[in-house]
Amino acid sequence: MVSTAVCPGSFDPITYGHLDIIKRGAKVFDEVYVCVLHNSSKKPLFSVEERCELIREVTKDIPNVTVESYDGLLINYAKNKKANSILRGLRAVSDFEYEMQGTSMNRVLDETIETFFMMTNNQYSFLSSSIVKEVAKYEGNISELVPEAVEHALKKKFK
Repeated sequence: MVSTAVCPGSFDPITYGHLDIIKRGAKVFDEVYVCVLHNSSKKPLFSVEERCELIREVTKDIPNVTVESYDGLLINYAKNKKANSILRGLRAVSDFEYEMQGTSMNRVLDETIETFFMMTNNQYSFLSSSIVKEVAKYEGNISELVPEAVEHALKKKFK
């Protein structure tokens, strides 16, 4: 049986923390779908298309990763991809509380799809897309926080 995971998020923009989870997930699962979800409660800097393109650029060397977007319930996307798992990254205990709610709801909607939590590498435990955007906005050095393509895209946005 092929193990397929969906790694969802807003990825606005993708950081080395996200990339850490995706790369490690690609070693565990046969297929990983990175799914850029539309989140109506957030005001994104990058369009969904721009985020997908940046993720494709920084994951192009990982053959079992596919990048797509979806507007709807994550569980429906996972079912459409015949995924048996959802992969979520955790930075801190505060992430767990939020993730537990979503995971519990997904179990109600489809108990056959398991959620796996992966702790982010300690060096990225403080990292969020929001903090990266804030530093980039004020021309701080983000080269150790995001891949080069993302750094250039952020500089262009804030120019």
